[in-house]
Amino acid sequence: MTISATRWDMTNVFPSLESKEFKASVKKYKSMLDEMEVFFKKASKADSKADPKKLGKLLGESVDRFNALFELAGTIRAFIYSFVTTDSRNKEAMRALSEFEQMSVQANILETKFQAWVGKLGKAAVKKAAKMNASAKAHEFTLNESVEQSRYLMSEAEEILATELTLSGGNAFGKLQGTLTSQLSVDFELGGKTEKLPMPALINLRSHPDEPTRRRGYEAENIAWEGVKETLAACMNGVKGEALTLNKKRGREDALHSSIDFARMDRATLNAMLSAMKDSFPMFRKYFKHKAKLIGKEKLAWWDVSAPMGKTDKVYSFEEARDFIVSNFNKFSPELGAFAQRAFDNNWIDAEQRDGKRGGAFCMGVAGVKESRILSNFDGSFDQVSTLAHELGHAFHNECAYQANKTQLQQSTPMTLAETASIMCETIVTEAVLSQVTDPQEELAVLEAQISNASAVIVDIYSRYLFEKKVFERREKSELSADDLNDIMERAQKATYGDGLDEQYLQKFMWTWKPHYYNSGFSFYNYPYAFGLLFATGLYAIYQKRGADFVPDYKNLLASTGEDRAAELADRFGINIRTKKFWADSIAIIGKHVDRYCEL
Repeated sequence: MTISATRWDMTNVFPSLESKEFKASVKKYKSMLDEMEVFFKKASKADSKADPKKLGKLLGESVDRFNALFELAGTIRAFIYSFVTTDSRNKEAMRALSEFEQMSVQANILETKFQAWVGKLGKAAVKKAAKMNASAKAHEFTLNESVEQSRYLMSEAEEILATELTLSGGNAFGKLQGTLTSQLSVDFELGGKTEKLPMPALINLRSHPDEPTRRRGYEAENIAWEGVKETLAACMNGVKGEALTLNKKRGREDALHSSIDFARMDRATLNAMLSAMKDSFPMFRKYFKHKAKLIGKEKLAWWDVSAPMGKTDKVYSFEEARDFIVSNFNKFSPELGAFAQRAFDNNWIDAEQRDGKRGGAFCMGVAGVKESRILSNFDGSFDQVSTLAHELGHAFHNECAYQANKTQLQQSTPMTLAETASIMCETIVTEAVLSQVTDPQEELAVLEAQISNASAVIVDIYSRYLFEKKVFERREKSELSADDLNDIMERAQKATYGDGLDEQYLQKFMWTWKPHYYNSGFSFYNYPYAFGLLFATGLYAIYQKRGADFVPDYKNLLASTGEDRAAELADRFGINIRTKKFWADSIAIIGKHVDRYCEL
């Protein structure tokens, strides 16, 4: 059986990087930036005492210009990234990305200037002005958020310098991490044949049905990371050092402060969720111990954590994965199913594993054509089928915003809510198949995939949160060596996995290949995944009670995630996310699956 997978098609966006259409768009982008510069120089002279009607017009034109600018920029960026992320050796694409990023410094500076200007106007003036202009009124949430966040801006000169320097600072270190990990490969014997496996393929062996293969993969992975660990440690130090410096200069309480604001939540919500997560560790350790028992061990080693269980002889071809996903999406909503079919039919998905391609998976919107593109590394496992469903959820989230004619600023969704649709789609797939299975071994396999994913999002994500928190604390005092980072990671894993795993065989190198740690613009790119899982689980429970009547409200929620804070959006469904009870109730739903798993 073949598991060959597709590559995405970007030709309806631009014919190629060398095409006249692409070059014309880049030229237009530069022109729009210059025009915006001239416009804003005049507009920003208006203060809070200006006539509300005049101020409303200026604010409205500002958001209209930014929306047009961001739509074009998002389209260009997505097109370039479609090459960079699938072939890190593509010098033409890397050059195009560098040139685009250089131009985008001007856009970032304009955003900062706009935020500072709106901050000086204040909420009262913005409110009066917004009443006088339709565009300003439609973006009042964005404008008010700019007022609030303007408190954490440095001087204009310092913000401009920081924006320019990050290209050769945090951003450069992040790109180096991506390039290094995507080009790293290992000679590995698989099925009697030695082949050169890129790191994403080697990492995917964690879910291989054969334990000796999983262990050899784990050992080969660690040897490979050992050879590049100091370079990646330098990347980590560079990214976190920049974030610390800028947070301090901007008056942030700590590294978590800006992350929470960007997530549009508060510490009370985060602490309530983290507390419920911590309380669930014994439940997940019960699952780990039972899994160890099923495979004939006292404790699981790291290479066993993602081991498939139950009937494991099923290998999905890409076509089978497509049909499985579309069929189960249809049971939730025919519209969702038709959307997924459209994504497959039009080659929106690059799922083939190959050298030079980034690991993991992601979805990116392509604003200019109101479509999405999905990257994954498909290997035929149910885990990768689930990953496809997850990324298609992101794409459907984009689709809901496109259908509702939301602007780019209105689509600016925080990570917390960005994971809602993706995890909902994972839940749809696993819950639908669970309701159909009759063979206990098949049920075990599906439960394993579901609970394994939940443990990764609850237990492992918590370990990543602890890791990053400690890295920031220590990086503030001095640079960290690769061995320091390994030690911090192992301690974080021991604190969360506890006696659920064999402490001799954890994964101290988890920090090397996760791109989330290397984003200087957004720290703590971890807890939002837990938020998404538990929020989506709670929403799915509401769907089970309401049925098809739930779907229109759900779509409306997805279309609105860029226009309110998380707590206020949750209120629409009668959910109070600031209380521990909501998060504990969502975890309890997962707990029922763990109980059933332990009965098999």
